[in-house]
Amino acid sequence: MSKGRVLIVDDEANARTALAELLRAEDYAVETAGDGFKALGKVADFEPDVVLTDLKMPGMNGLDLLAKLRELARQDAHGQEREMCIIVMTAFGAIESAVTAMKAGAADYLSKPLNLTELTLVLQREFERLRLRRETGNLRARLAERYSFENIIGSAPAMQEVFKTVAQVAASRASVLITGESGTGKELIAAAIHQRSPRSKGPFVKLHCAALAETLLESELFGHERGSFTGAAGRREGRFAQANGGTLFLDEIGEVSLAVQVKLLRFLQEHEFERVGGNETVRVDVRVIAATNRDLKAAIGEGRFREDLYYRLNVITLPMPPLRERPSDVPLLATHFLKKYAAENGKTLEGFSEDALLRLCGYGWPGNVRELENAVERAVVLATGPRITAAELPVHLVPKREGGLAIPGSTLDEIERYAILKTLESTGGSTSRAAEILGTSVRKIQYKLHEYQSAPKGGTPVVAPDSDSGRHP
Repeated sequence: MSKGRVLIVDDEANARTALAELLRAEDYAVETAGDGFKALGKVADFEPDVVLTDLKMPGMNGLDLLAKLRELARQDAHGQEREMCIIVMTAFGAIESAVTAMKAGAADYLSKPLNLTELTLVLQREFERLRLRRETGNLRARLAERYSFENIIGSAPAMQEVFKTVAQVAASRASVLITGESGTGKELIAAAIHQRSPRSKGPFVKLHCAALAETLLESELFGHERGSFTGAAGRREGRFAQANGGTLFLDEIGEVSLAVQVKLLRFLQEHEFERVGGNETVRVDVRVIAATNRDLKAAIGEGRFREDLYYRLNVITLPMPPLRERPSDVPLLATHFLKKYAAENGKTLEGFSEDALLRLCGYGWPGNVRELENAVERAVVLATGPRITAAELPVHLVPKREGGLAIPGSTLDEIERYAILKTLESTGGSTSRAAEILGTSVRKIQYKLHEYQSAPKGGTPVVAPDSDSGRHP
């Protein structure tokens, strides 16, 4: 079985042929090309995993070929793109050219005449990297599919509990009170409950209670009769009537005045109401889902919210976790928003650079998912390269310092340790779940835990680097 596909590009026929024979003997599938133009013609059909190209060639040199290959990859980003590694070969001593190639996107360089042992090690390392990147991409795709819940994404245990509760309560007609900070997705959860309920074919009506004055809010909820107040030129149906047979979502219920709370309580008890300025009793079949970012129990103690209404609304409580308590969801959400806004703006983006992802994962997100979405949309609009970098993110995304960790300011070992321990904490100590979220192996998680436990207190252990050319344990 072939170890992988290698395309050799070199204008020296003897060197090209000899190298091809050596690699075929090592069980690689090999194609050759005498110049950059011929190489481009073979890429589509052969689909190489690795392109091994000389830098100095007539017509199209190695740097030009490198640029063309990267351009082809960007153009194919919406299709079934094969990830391709490019290794350049250069004459001994021409280090400047090799450095230029590395900056332009080459994975590595080799000096001519080639050392077969060195070439074999480099190929083994790059094929392993390709395998890991492809596995990570497949895992992310499976995670996105597995944890998508309508337009809600979350792999963290707290979000899985939310999804479980939604599935359990959707079929009932019980009132639901969704609590949580602004931007956590309370409206999306209310819509998910409606969509999974027997009322899904009925209307889903929303009202933001904090956006209206008391008199207008009462009219919006219950409707009004002609002449009931200045400007009431005719009868108007309110949101309760509009939601008949479906669900009414009342956002920011904690901002409702005490007078309107009385009418809401009556509806929840009797399923009936009167329009503003009217005497006719109106009965409708409506399920009420309410949401708040306030502490309603504290509001009850201060006399600003009725206790009996609280218990009528709070038949089922569904707390939404803030984003800072589900850090493992940040990459999933950020990737989801990147795809969404890249499509809206007609851009082709491969993802986030490592520094951008570190910034996103290290920030505290006081505005939660809504703030993350806005940050990613801004970055997509400003992006000029194939990936979003830290330069396109808002400048205020300064990672929080927690447990002595700050980015920038921490080493890669410290960041890795923090990521592993925090992810294990969020998964309840499950190494298999942590490995899945972090895109690594259970063996590595266990290895690192042993390493941390054997470290001197207050310090990071000193461990000899793995000798397997970049392979993880």
